[in-house]
Amino acid sequence: MTKADQPLQNRLCVVTGAGGFIGSHLVEALLDRGARVRALVHYNALGAIGNLAFLPSERLDSKRLEIVWGDVCDARCVRDLVRGASRVFHLAALIGIPYSYVAPESYVQVNVRGTLNVLEACRDAGVERLLHTSTSETYGSARAPSIDERHPLQAQSPYAASKIAADKLAESYILSFDLPATTVRPFNTFGPRQSMRAVIPTVMVQAMSDRCEEIRVGALDPIRDLTYVEDTARGFCEIALAPLEKVRGRLYNLGTGVGVSVAKLIHKIQKVLGTDKPVVVEENRVRPALSEVRQLVSNAARVKEEVGWTASTSLEDGLLHTAEWLREHPLDERAENRYRI
Repeated sequence: MTKADQPLQNRLCVVTGAGGFIGSHLVEALLDRGARVRALVHYNALGAIGNLAFLPSERLDSKRLEIVWGDVCDARCVRDLVRGASRVFHLAALIGIPYSYVAPESYVQVNVRGTLNVLEACRDAGVERLLHTSTSETYGSARAPSIDERHPLQAQSPYAASKIAADKLAESYILSFDLPATTVRPFNTFGPRQSMRAVIPTVMVQAMSDRCEEIRVGALDPIRDLTYVEDTARGFCEIALAPLEKVRGRLYNLGTGVGVSVAKLIHKIQKVLGTDKPVVVEENRVRPALSEVRQLVSNAARVKEEVGWTASTSLEDGLLHTAEWLREHPLDERAENRYRI
């Protein structure tokens, strides 16, 4: 591949939330495309870099990767972060729905105030393009078999409310200040490095463990559209490389268009792993009745038509890749492997 074929070659790309699940895969995808990456990791006293620790050493030690500790809630930190950037990918957020019932104010601070700081910093710095990350949870329970970008927004959790507010802030900066921004709305993403709070790694670890005689989960009936994380990261990259006149101010769903219930998903996982353990529903894992989003299945026709992106990894193949990674990275090792001096 020639330099002309690599439009991100040596371009500075900033990723907030780089130590997270999707963020770490996006950093890797950008490095693979020749970009220079400035990766924001939330500061902590132990010097943990989160999921970036799982990048292959040749990428983690690359001179094209700069890891920055900071906080999107600090406006000056964000201004310094985006200075000189060609592309800014804003993924930093509090995302755990159960915790949003406990500490909703923290979600407003990080997801709303943090996004405002990113928008202001990008406006002041004159960045070429900002990709703001939303979530399918902003739609709430589906009012149609599949959800396109015109579906009404419904906040069924404090987390969803904070993300709707952030999305609307981004929209206002696009319309008020002509900010060259695009909103990306991934549906449920899964794969290697995902937190144990998510259903797939939680089920897999229990299914693989000799110490677990059963699989304990929350509600079995919700239906989700599951996209493999490398497809999601590729979607961000392809949107960031699409002609600006096409994607400025646009909102794009990223999903497969195929829904699967949690019950069916558990069956698929057990089939992949060759197990057949009983499944137990634990009430403390079940969301409040009116807060539960029953069905989220994407209509991603817009991004396919305007950008050319489609998910290419099947659910079964993605589950196999995830299971392989979990076997190679036991929980104890993961707890010890996220620090860098």
